[in-house]
This record gives sequence, structure tokens and C-alpha cells, in this order.
Amino acid sequence: MVAIMTETTRTDSPPTSRPVRQLLAASVGNAVEWYDWYAYTFLATYIAAEVFPKSADNSLVPLLSTFAVFAVGFFMRPVGGLLMGAIADRRGRRAALTVTILLMGGSSLLVGLTPTYESVGVLAPMVLVLARLLQGLSVGGEFAASTTFLVESAGPGRRGLFSSFQYVSTTAGQLVASGIATLLVDTLSDGQMNGWGWRVPFVLGAVLSLVGFWIRQGAQETRSAEQQRAPRPGLLEALRRHPRQSLLICGITAGGTIAYYTWTSYLPTYAELNAGIEKSDALLAGTISLAFFGLLQPIGGLLSDRFGRRPLLLFFGLGFTLLTVPLLRSLHDSFAVLLLVQCAGMVLLTGFTSISAAVNAEAFPPRVRAAGIGFPYSLTVAMFGGTAPYVGTLFKELGHADLFPWYVAVLCLGSSLVYLRLPETAHKPLER
Repeated sequence: MVAIMTETTRTDSPPTSRPVRQLLAASVGNAVEWYDWYAYTFLATYIAAEVFPKSADNSLVPLLSTFAVFAVGFFMRPVGGLLMGAIADRRGRRAALTVTILLMGGSSLLVGLTPTYESVGVLAPMVLVLARLLQGLSVGGEFAASTTFLVESAGPGRRGLFSSFQYVSTTAGQLVASGIATLLVDTLSDGQMNGWGWRVPFVLGAVLSLVGFWIRQGAQETRSAEQQRAPRPGLLEALRRHPRQSLLICGITAGGTIAYYTWTSYLPTYAELNAGIEKSDALLAGTISLAFFGLLQPIGGLLSDRFGRRPLLLFFGLGFTLLTVPLLRSLHDSFAVLLLVQCAGMVLLTGFTSISAAVNAEAFPPRVRAAGIGFPYSLTVAMFGGTAPYVGTLFKELGHADLFPWYVAVLCLGSSLVYLRLPETAHKPLER
């Protein structure tokens, strides 16, 4: 089995005397990044109606096209993880975080200004694809840099807690996106939403990106002075010198990413398509469950610092393996049932999300930590997480909607087998 940590660790002290400020710099910027990313998911049905040609034969065709573009953005994430991870390993974590948030702001503005298919024809989806490609590049780099930055900013015995703020801030961004989408749907008419309402969150996201950029200027670099003096690593050095760690991250992530994107992004749409839930009710249930999910993250991080990473990962993996099918099959035309299903999944999901940043960072030495995390993680997310809405909608289109829960459960079972043999790293010092 892979040796997750080297035994030549010098120190586990954070590089700054102001870890709370570090936490804020990473979290606020990350929340803005993910707000921009998730706004697309919550407004997918409106984007489909305006940016793609309508099909006379099947109303699901524009929605499938919209989710296909959502998946395309994910396939730029490995590139972003590799390139921005390399910047973080060569130039510093803060430099990479600055680039990613500016890139996200520009791409969000481009989504908000995308013309309609009716006005410019095929150019409209082309502009949307370009914007999502840029967003994918940014988000892939954001995870690599912010994961490394957060864990390296933590003091002894606090890596799990600091790690949990990766998804606290991600959830905060998603929650704001969901809340704004719900507010717009409830207050604007269908005509207003289709005409201009769906654009508002993306323009707002561009403005918020500037706020995140300003906050990150006060962050302190976490890459050690020794690493800054060392020769710069090659672009593919992490993959070349640490192939087993790279494959390990893929195995750890596969089940987590399909469960995460199913429960936090696709479930409202899944409930609309398969259980007859009203759109506004589905969005409201998603918003409430996301708030609950965010509150759970620090609890999971603290538990992992005390009891270890592996017990939480197994709690997640085996829980989703056994319960995904019955939970999704229990959905029917009921807001209360949908909310209970979502919250139950969030409890299980916390076993993965609250500590994934720590588990990933503990797998690589500091020289290639950001790039080593960024590429295999983002590649796995692109393959399984980014395609989740498309696969779920496609199963529905083909008349086999009941297969999607089994698809999720099988992937979680695969990751659970990896967790069973995963070395425990919670109480080992982090190499710097």
C-alpha cells in the first residue's frame, strides 16, 4: 500500500501566526468561486430555453444540451488543476489563488452576457461553452491551490478542521447561488426569468469575484522558505514520480464526487423529472439541506482529527452503497420527503467532504502537493461528478431512470474498497 507520508517531516507548525486570517482568505475566495460555478446548475432550465434551439419532438433535448455543457466545463478542471497547481508549487499558493478568482469572475460575466439562440443562432451555445471552459479551468485550479493552502495553514491536530472549511465555503457559495435562484424564481414571472432574470446571478458573481480578489491580497504564503529556494518542479513531476498516490486519489474521489454532485446539485432536477416536485419546492429543499450540510462540515473535521480519517470515509462510502437506492426510490410528490432524503444524504456525505482536502494534501510531499492533488482529483470529478446530471437525465430520457441510483451506489462501493486499505494519516505530522 502507498506510503501516504514521508517519515522525514520537520515540523507541523503553521507558517503563520494568524491562522484565522488564512482561513478567511481561503474560505471567502473559495465561496465566491463556487457561487459562480453552481449558479449555472440551479438555472440550467432557463439557460436551456434561451441559449439552445428548442426541439419540437422532445422537451428534454435543450436541458440535456445544457447539462452537456456543464460536463464540458468539468473536463477543463484537470487542466486547471495541473496548470494552476504548477503555479502554486512554483510561484506560491497565494499567486495561484489570485489567478483563479480573477479567471472565474471574467468567465461568470461572460455567462451573464451570453446572447440568446434566437438573436445570434449557434454563436450563443458557442459563447456559453467558452465561458464554461474558462470556469472549469478556474475551479480545477482553485481546488488544488486552496486545498493545499488550507491544510498547510493548520496547526497540529487541526488539519481535519481546517480541511472542512473547503466545503464550508463551497457550500456557502452554493447556498447563496441556490438562495438567489430561489428568490428570483419566486419573485419574477416566467417571462422575466427567461428574458433577463437568469443573467443576474452571473453578473453579481463577477462583482463578488473582485471582493474575493481583494481579500486574498492579505493572505500569507504557506509554501516554506526551503521550498521557495528549491528548484521548481516540472509540470508532470507529480504524476511521474508519484503515480501510486495519483491513482489513490482517483479511487478516494470517485464515490465522493458522484454522491456530492448528485445530492448537492442534481437532486432538485432529479426530483422534478422523476417525482413530480414543483421547481420552487425542489430549489427550496435544496437550499435548506445545503445550510444543514455546511453546519456539519466542522463537526466531521474535528471527529477526523480525534478518531482518524478512515472511519469517516467508511461511514460515507458504505452508507451511500447501502442507502442510495432506497433513498432515491422513496422520493414522491412531497416537499417533506425530498427534504428528509436530502438531509439524510448530507449526513453521510460529510464523512467524505469534511476531510477530503486533508486526505489529499497528506498524500503528497510539499514540492508537488498542489499539482499532485489538482490533476487526479479534477480528472476523477470530471469523469464522475461533472457527468452526474447528464447521466441522470439521459437515463430518464432512455426510460431507465431507476438505474441512476444503482450507478451512484456502485461507484461508492468501489471507493469503499479503497478506504478499507487506506493508511491512517490523521495523527502524523505534515511534511512542509
